[in-house]
Amino acid sequence: MKRNVATGVALAVTLTVAAVPLTAGTATAQDLRPASHADRHFYTTMTPYQPQQSPTGYQRAPKGFTPVFTENVIRHGARAMTDSSDIDAVLAVLRSAQAQGELTGLGARLGPQVQTLQAAAVSVGYGNLSGLGVREQQQLALRLERRLPSLFTTIAAEREPIEVETSGVARVVASANAFTSELATGDPALAGLIQAPVTDKNLLYFHKQPQNADYQAYLASDPELTAVLAEIDGESSTAESAEHIVSRLFDASFVKAMSSADQISFSTSLYNLYSAAPDLSVEAPDVDLDPFLPAQDAHWFAYLDDATSFYQKGPAFSGRTITYNMADVLLDDLFTQAEAKADGTSDAGAVLRFTHAEEIIPLAVLLDLPGSTEAADPNQPYTYQNNPWRGAQVTPMAANVQWDLYSGPAVSAKGGGSTSAQGTEYLVRMLYNEKQTAFKPSCKPIAKGSYFYDLNELRLCFNQG
Repeated sequence: MKRNVATGVALAVTLTVAAVPLTAGTATAQDLRPASHADRHFYTTMTPYQPQQSPTGYQRAPKGFTPVFTENVIRHGARAMTDSSDIDAVLAVLRSAQAQGELTGLGARLGPQVQTLQAAAVSVGYGNLSGLGVREQQQLALRLERRLPSLFTTIAAEREPIEVETSGVARVVASANAFTSELATGDPALAGLIQAPVTDKNLLYFHKQPQNADYQAYLASDPELTAVLAEIDGESSTAESAEHIVSRLFDASFVKAMSSADQISFSTSLYNLYSAAPDLSVEAPDVDLDPFLPAQDAHWFAYLDDATSFYQKGPAFSGRTITYNMADVLLDDLFTQAEAKADGTSDAGAVLRFTHAEEIIPLAVLLDLPGSTEAADPNQPYTYQNNPWRGAQVTPMAANVQWDLYSGPAVSAKGGGSTSAQGTEYLVRMLYNEKQTAFKPSCKPIAKGSYFYDLNELRLCFNQG
């Protein structure tokens, strides 16, 4: 759920208005000028998924090496907003303005758009996986099979199980089902090998578990967190953007009657709907909230949203690890599963994990994934100018980390690698949002420029065992 920077502020203008239908008015051509989505990519962690690399661009494994195992951690796909609060807030203000005859032509067009989005969310169920989310997971599964055809041929021939783990939350279970159903459709021989999803909240919903009460306390009452978010929200640009947004939708007298806090609260809710709308594009293909949120204002409210995610889930403050240390359990499991396959104690051909942004973001910090790790000086708040962290890149919908395990004759220049008695070496390749990605700089690949790492080198590099 996105944070409203004016949470708790009542919208005085909405208190006596009945829920009358909202009808469209007439807007000017300039008001309705379509914006390029390429220029308005301000959806932060609600951004629909796109793979980050062409399937033809992957580095080949060293000669003699073949994939023997794959594992991943996948965020659920696109979803409906988690509840109706932002829709209710926006519609209440629009109805108040309509009742007073103080909607602009552009403002009169917003209500029907929001109502269409509301109907789409209700049809899916608040918080549930949307049609786009199903498609994202299906396409992830198909691309996985196409990247590793020999692995899945072996899995089918050797009858190796495909293990599936989820957080147990409905949209995550639905994501797992969409993924695995498509996996079986792509290769029917896999159908009987895909195990029923197992719920593991300690692994895939750890941010809500009792052992992380210190993290929950940090979110609820940490003074440093509270202060920095208040400082960021209190920037003059917040009030200026909010006033600009409402001045385009409502007549001047109505805008004047709104307090600055009212304007900010309304604008934050409108931004939350703007960023959620693309995830409901299958159910509501004609909804376009771009005209109602100018690019510069969407950009500012995206920054506010990213700042919240950065401090609540990401690298946060320099010298503090409260937001990401708890992801150790997930990093440990990635190693445990790869090592079990390498040492012969597991016969699984794949381990598929489905989870949330709250797990992907801290895992990205621990893995030192690009753009995910730079913490902020406590005396210099996070901004887009001083930090590369962006929710849209770190954890869009269906964000994923994948490790592929390869076996072959020992080639590593480092003695004592992860080899069997027969001289077999195990290499790991990592993909982040389907882009081949280097491990952190202290980890040495098998050759300069290679994306393949000796498993034992990674164990030492990450202090595993």
